[in-house]
Amino acid sequence: MPCNSLYKSCRLCPRLCGCDRSTGKTGFCREAAQIKAASACLHFGEEPPITVNGGSGTIFITGCNLRCAFCQNYQISQCGMGAELSYEDFADICMKLEEAGAENINIVTGSHDVPALAETLAMAKGKGLSIPICWNSSSYETIESLEMLKGLVDIWLPDMKTLNPLIADAVFKARDYPSVAKKAIRWMVQNTEAVFQQAPEGKEKMLSGVIIRHLVLPGRLDDTRLTLDWLKKTADREDSHRACISLMSQYTPVVPEEGAFTQAESSARDSALGAFSNRLITKDEFAQIRSLIDEYDFQYLFYQELEEDTEWLPDFNRIQPFSNKLAKPIWHWKEGFVS
Repeated sequence: MPCNSLYKSCRLCPRLCGCDRSTGKTGFCREAAQIKAASACLHFGEEPPITVNGGSGTIFITGCNLRCAFCQNYQISQCGMGAELSYEDFADICMKLEEAGAENINIVTGSHDVPALAETLAMAKGKGLSIPICWNSSSYETIESLEMLKGLVDIWLPDMKTLNPLIADAVFKARDYPSVAKKAIRWMVQNTEAVFQQAPEGKEKMLSGVIIRHLVLPGRLDDTRLTLDWLKKTADREDSHRACISLMSQYTPVVPEEGAFTQAESSARDSALGAFSNRLITKDEFAQIRSLIDEYDFQYLFYQELEEDTEWLPDFNRIQPFSNKLAKPIWHWKEGFVS
């Protein structure tokens, strides 16, 4: 089926909007059929088997099929920041990232654009792209969309945000998120073998596999326990399809720039943030997180140390959206190739 036809009466994500995105109209994701992106960089803040030595070649896609009230990337996920790219342009960005030393191509929030991204990734591979492809997503995806990526994506980097439908409804505008995400993650784990390679400096490089992220929400540690319990039963398998777990304690309140949202949108956002404690993780909560890590004893788990540094929060208005130690920019939506 031609790519463009899949954007007519769009059913690409679980929203099932039915919007004819092929004509330039936009659905819940606020994007039409054209691929848009805001930044491409070598990212040094991802999990160790993805970052390795050269950094992850991260491409931030504009748009999103969730509406997370605390999104650190709200400029691109909800406000449309980015530039339209042809398939050729996108493939060239992938090639430039590999030339710059990227360990992989890391596609961030592309769930609403699977058909176009599948075509352009196949094009890049045809041009000689040889590093693994990483699909970095919220897990709010249909199995049909994931099947389009089979054979193209090597590494799956999904979120498991919550198993609480009330939190999902209030904070993500997706009450069905838990059931959808569980199906998507099961599919990723069942269809992907974990393969690692020894890299220089004694590091391990993931060539294929699954790393499941969970961001701990302040004041909602019971929800984290539910999530870890499900992951232990589902993803910590005794075979080559075992997934890695990445437990994140970096929750940081985000203050949107002036004018980013309408008054109604700001009010809705503030209301959603009331579903949990909109603050940093406390030392006591972090101690409880460490206890949960010990209790569940995952075979392969990463976790973040507690810190109050917020310099990692991005600003995609800048050519360098992150701090210099976290990323090296390669392409930016305002300037094109910058390195």
